[in-house]
Amino acid sequence: MWSRVDEYIKKHKLLDINYLYLVALSGGADSVALLLMLHEAGYRIHAAHCNFHLRGTESDRDETFCVSLCERLGVELHRVHFDTQTYAEQHKVSIEMAARELRYKWFAQLSKDVGAEGVCVAHHCDDSVETVLLNLVRGTGLRGLTGIQPKVLVKGQTPCVILRPLLCLSREDIEAYLADKGQEYMTDSTNLESDVMRNRIRLQILPLLRELNPAVTETIKRTADHLAEVQKMLDGIVVLYKDCNILNLSELNKFASSGYIVFEWLKNYGFNGNQIEQVMHAATGSLFTSSAGYDLLVDRQRLIVEPSLKPMKKMVIPEEGKYLIGEDAFRVRKCAPYISKEAAVATLDASKVTFPLTVRRVEAGDRMVPYGMKGSKLLSDMMTDLKMTLFEKRRQLVVEDSQGIMVWAVGLRTDQRVAVTETTTEVLEIAFN
Repeated sequence: MWSRVDEYIKKHKLLDINYLYLVALSGGADSVALLLMLHEAGYRIHAAHCNFHLRGTESDRDETFCVSLCERLGVELHRVHFDTQTYAEQHKVSIEMAARELRYKWFAQLSKDVGAEGVCVAHHCDDSVETVLLNLVRGTGLRGLTGIQPKVLVKGQTPCVILRPLLCLSREDIEAYLADKGQEYMTDSTNLESDVMRNRIRLQILPLLRELNPAVTETIKRTADHLAEVQKMLDGIVVLYKDCNILNLSELNKFASSGYIVFEWLKNYGFNGNQIEQVMHAATGSLFTSSAGYDLLVDRQRLIVEPSLKPMKKMVIPEEGKYLIGEDAFRVRKCAPYISKEAAVATLDASKVTFPLTVRRVEAGDRMVPYGMKGSKLLSDMMTDLKMTLFEKRRQLVVEDSQGIMVWAVGLRTDQRVAVTETTTEVLEIAFN
């Protein structure tokens, strides 16, 4: 039995005999077998047990069993108690999600505290097959059909590496191993109930599938492994676009599955499956917002993502000086006449501009007389003529004087009414950084 596990560990480079690892120990058959195997193989391990206080005396029974087992083996045991029910209510999540969040946060912190390289958990082949079927029933993409992976980095404030050395074994293999060792284990009574979806798959669906094919567990696992290899190839393509905020759709035509690349790219920014499906058929100018705080703009053959725009307070500039608006800086001063050729510097006839000035974002209905023109023009039309995207338009800043003249559409145009002429004796210079 160990030879198979040892081969699996080496194949996926999961463990190193020189490092310390935590073993998530619940007291059930799977985690007990994992603890025994790694202990007998000479790995440096500590055990970690979570008491979620969800099953009354059973929870305390399991903890007592883990304490006794670790004392007998001489393995250091770390324990923690959680009020899982209260956590679930306060965070408005399911009990299962609450337990998962509490568990992995603690694993991550404990790994850091004791200097462990990762946390070994006892998922096995049957768990992986159940996960594939569960995802299939709920609806999933390719990644959901690859099953449970042998090594995963759980991201968070404190990252945690999860290792699964027993994915090469079945539940039957594990129970046979423990029987051969004469090792007892605890049984979670909730695993025998069929009112939870995973348990229904385990207790009802898989037995029916085994009537069609006795080796269905192995065949589903093998198929999931093949799909995992395909997933790796696709991930190699997706990573090329991971850090960009503009996706050129025409460039993706060279790939056989551009839709998949778009899906993974947008998922990275927190967009869900329904939103992504809508994006794929959306018209130019469509705007979407993700739960992670990003906005997506469909702009012709491009998808553009940027952080959602935060509200901006208008800033009043009462006189010359230096001013800071968030990360933007303005310098206002009077100087000898000249005409700026830099987009970030506006030169205006000081005698025609009246303080205080107001710096704000462009608003609907804003008009100005662009430099070199005689009639006024909506700023929205001017920005459209310049082929600015919706994102660029909504970020656009304007400087307005006390008379309501848009003296400067920052970086774009100054107003003809305050333009520098041959009769100008003093320039008001506004520099934007």
